[in-house]
Amino acid sequence: MPKMGESIVEGTIIEWRKQVGDSVEKDELFLAIGTDKVDSEIPSTDSGIIVEI
Repeated sequence: MPKMGESIVEGTIIEWRKQVGDSVEKDELFLAIGTDKVDSEIPSTDSGIIVEI
C-alpha cells in the first residue's frame, strides 16, 4: 500500500481500473483505495502490462 499518511496503515480496494493483460502508463490512475479517513486514487509507478492482481 502506498504511503498515505502517518496514521493510515491499511485500506480497502474500492475499484481496480485495469485487468490482467491491460497496459498501464506511468502515473495513470489504476486503483482506488478507501481508508477510514479518505478515499484515494492510486497512480501506477511504472509503465507496463498487468500480469497479476
